[in-house]
Amino acid sequence: MGKLVWDKQGERYYETGVSKGVLYPMSNGAYQTGVVWNGLTQVSESPEGAETTALYADNIKYLNLQSVEEFKATIEAYTYPDEFAACNGETNLADGVQIGQQKRIPFGLSYQTKIGTDDDPEKGYKIHIIYGALAAPSEKAYATVNDSPEAITFSWEVSTTPVEVEGFKPTASVVIDSTKISADALKNLENYLYGTDDAEAAIPLPDKIVELVSSNSTSESTDTTTTDTDAQG
Repeated sequence: MGKLVWDKQGERYYETGVSKGVLYPMSNGAYQTGVVWNGLTQVSESPEGAETTALYADNIKYLNLQSVEEFKATIEAYTYPDEFAACNGETNLADGVQIGQQKRIPFGLSYQTKIGTDDDPEKGYKIHIIYGALAAPSEKAYATVNDSPEAITFSWEVSTTPVEVEGFKPTASVVIDSTKISADALKNLENYLYGTDDAEAAIPLPDKIVELVSSNSTSESTDTTTTDTDAQG
């Protein structure tokens, strides 16, 4: 092994930004067609749990028990798609009349963050996918227009229900790094997530993602009609 060297040129990585948000609302236990989420400004991932409880026996520390880890997040945006209304506990009472405090439906979400280095700010990007999300009620602060006007920012605290992953524990989040998979694999995945001229946008479950990125042919990515979009919400 050679001597360790820190901060070599081209190896000073960083992540920034949030873009290409897509909402996948659920209905009857299945994810529906994805829709564009414009105005997405921030997604703060905040896992909780995985806390240790120490057990003692024979006058010594016997072992540590670790609690279950839960994936939570906060979504912030200037606006949200009409399809998110049901996820936000809103429904139409009549044309142009909306009421709140209704049943909130689960949803999936995907978005991208940029990967950069000291000599290449466009090195690549990561695709983040969240499953089984449920939005909590949020505050809406309306203020008068003045000489320094600001747009209202909506914010939602989100909890999740994990989905099954073959050979692993259930998870509520997946991250795909564009710099670590082939161009064909990335195209397969993005065709599935964002749709094509012949197929609607759909959210792939983790096992389907493995199938998509393991394929050598982009033609398979257009088939989004399979039942793998079913999930626990």
